[in-house]
Amino acid sequence: CFFLYQIQGTIFPAPNFNPIMDAQLLGGALQGISCEKDVLIDILTQRCNSQRLMIAEAYRDMYGRDLITDLKENLSHHFKEVMVGLMYPPASYDAHELWHALKGVDTEEKCLIDILASRTNMEIFQMKEAYLMQYNNDLQQDIDSETSGHFRDTLMNLAQILWEACQQKTGEHKNMLQMILCNKSYQQLWMVFQEFQNISGQDIVDAINECYDGYFQELLVAIVLCVRDKPSYFAYRLYNAIHDFGFHNKTVIRILIARSEIDLMNIRQRYKERYGKSLFHDIKHFASGHYESALLAICAGDVEDY
Repeated sequence: CFFLYQIQGTIFPAPNFNPIMDAQLLGGALQGISCEKDVLIDILTQRCNSQRLMIAEAYRDMYGRDLITDLKENLSHHFKEVMVGLMYPPASYDAHELWHALKGVDTEEKCLIDILASRTNMEIFQMKEAYLMQYNNDLQQDIDSETSGHFRDTLMNLAQILWEACQQKTGEHKNMLQMILCNKSYQQLWMVFQEFQNISGQDIVDAINECYDGYFQELLVAIVLCVRDKPSYFAYRLYNAIHDFGFHNKTVIRILIARSEIDLMNIRQRYKERYGKSLFHDIKHFASGHYESALLAICAGDVEDY
């Protein structure tokens, strides 16, 4: 009974796509006397990432300017973050978010957990490459210098991917746990968790919560939840970001953009099942203006969901 549901995003490639026309419309919207934000939303949230990159190329050819720079100059606050975030390829967007989480005034552990616990090995590999290209820094070295303890070790293992790199560790139980969690395939892990419950009579999440605390505990739980059901994990993170932090904008923006072409549709379904209210309803309730419109456009969906 592993992965029975269809994984589905909310943003798809636009049919009859014309990057030159889109670039022209964006240029008009950005270079008018007042920036036409609705045009930006209509175009950038309704094209998939690879199409947006083609639009940026057409834009550069047409105006000799960088679309991301123009968006940054014309927009502000959270609306700017959404529009600019949409313009990064997925690996670059992850790298960008990790860089800011590591290099900001305070290390944002929850952002590191969200990204590193939920990405596949291939996604982590591409993100490391993008990180090096964009910031000329090694992701592992930055994690090493900005985090500490078992939390750091586990993040390092997640960023390392390679089994051999983890095997140099001693057999101490925390390291064993990290080793198992960071290096097995999801399918194997899922079976390990089942077996753990059979043997111990305890759910592995409860066991982790009893044994550990702090960000290390949060990270281990995130890995387990992502293995069990990634859309549920993100639904839970969105709910917390919307309700527990008085709308933690960065988290909401990051999850909606990063999952928009992967499983945002599934995340929306889990959110509604679990919390009774739709994600659309909750975003509408907490955000406003063009920022709200942009988030709702990414969230998408049918009216009967709400």
